[in-house]
Amino acid sequence: MRRCRYHPLKDSYVRPLSAGDYPRFHLYIKNKGEEYIFNLHLDQKKKSYGKETAHSGEYGGKLIEEEVERIKNLIEKFK
Repeated sequence: MRRCRYHPLKDSYVRPLSAGDYPRFHLYIKNKGEEYIFNLHLDQKKKSYGKETAHSGEYGGKLIEEEVERIKNLIEKFK
């Protein structure tokens, strides 16, 4: 994932879209036998608690689709 410009974060990987921590792509990878399942979303801001929503992730849209294609192309390139 480092070749895709992702950095480890606990049990996942992130790729910031700006100089700060947010917004960022956040990726979880699960291994199922010989397959890997990628769960990607876009964190727009830091988690918040209290009366606000705990998570502000986007799981679809143009940016996510473009990032999925970028990752697929890089993985194929480095096989």
